[in-house]
Amino acid sequence: MESELQDLNPKSNHHHHQPPPSSPSPDHLTTDDASTNDDRPLLKPNSTTVTSQPDIDELEKKFAAYVRHDVYGTMGRGELPLSEKVMLGVALVTLLPVRVVLATTLLVVYYLICRVCTLCSAPNPVDEQDDYANMRGWKRSVIVQSGKFLSRSMLFVLGFYWIRETYRRSDIDNNNSETECKDQSQDDPDRPGAIVSNHISYLDILYHMSSSFPSFVAKRSVGKLPLVGLISKCLGCVYVQRESKSSDFKGVSGTGVVNERVREAHQNKFAPMMMLFPEGTTTNGDFLLPFKTGAFLSKAPVLPVILRYPYQRFSPAWDTISGVRHVIYLFCQFVNHIEVTHLPIYYPSQQEKDDPKLYADNVRKLMAHEGNLILSDIGLAEKRVYHTALNGNNSLPTVLHQKEE
Repeated sequence: MESELQDLNPKSNHHHHQPPPSSPSPDHLTTDDASTNDDRPLLKPNSTTVTSQPDIDELEKKFAAYVRHDVYGTMGRGELPLSEKVMLGVALVTLLPVRVVLATTLLVVYYLICRVCTLCSAPNPVDEQDDYANMRGWKRSVIVQSGKFLSRSMLFVLGFYWIRETYRRSDIDNNNSETECKDQSQDDPDRPGAIVSNHISYLDILYHMSSSFPSFVAKRSVGKLPLVGLISKCLGCVYVQRESKSSDFKGVSGTGVVNERVREAHQNKFAPMMMLFPEGTTTNGDFLLPFKTGAFLSKAPVLPVILRYPYQRFSPAWDTISGVRHVIYLFCQFVNHIEVTHLPIYYPSQQEKDDPKLYADNVRKLMAHEGNLILSDIGLAEKRVYHTALNGNNSLPTVLHQKEE
């Protein structure tokens, strides 16, 4: 099978450009590292030309889901116009320090809240998860409500002053049945087992924390990080060893903790909702990658959510740009925008319950249609190949013409 892009929605080829989003802390719970360490000067373009323009053009066609289209160019190393250099320089010495201080303060404050609320509580030892997902009472209320408030405050600090949220209803009276106010999905008596969302940036996690405060899937190492580790445990994150290749490993798409959590959330309104990014990695926001079946194996209904980050200068998508460079550019962006579309709860048919792959594919097609996204057939493996080529791999011809198994 060749790794070619399938544009099943030709109208979505245009790119939405407006300012980008923010940057917080527990955001690297599920996102993959976008590239290797990058110590090149921010205001200077990449001085070493590794690939010719025809090769770059061919790369961008092959790996279109990960190509950046903002002012800063591929990997954030493009040649900037003078006006952009001036704005970036001013923001580096004014906006960046202020936002770093405020963001760090919010992170520390929430860590202290989580520390106080978990002082006399024992983490959940089941399946070596070691989290506080089953905490009840006032402590859980404090953790959830303060988490929502501080997550939204973090987004505000990072320039997301307004969040445009649209709620599509399942009524079929009108072609355009939607509202733009408060959450109505919580009024539905039949709770979904999981929220499924497209994945663009680590900022996705901050938004979902501020909206519904769900549990995420995270690398096991996240639970050991300073500050963020305890916060992830209070979120009830499901820790997995994503790199593990052992035969007895129960990954995200296995029948382990994730499925149990999804079923529990569907049946118990007091259980934390699971939040899953079925694409498995981030894109540039214009595409939707193939879905993994982990969110759909439990046969429970899901709540699809579509995220977009309109921009004019810097795209907040975490695709081919290094983490440090992305955070700096993000903090230097004066205003950032995020648009969220909440689709109706998706109830699987009996056929979809019997076939999780069909269930996942149908939800993916719905999200692509409603979000005007292009369906792509590439995934994380191709993303790593693209990063390798951009970073100067000598075997570029092989990269460009390789076939998938």
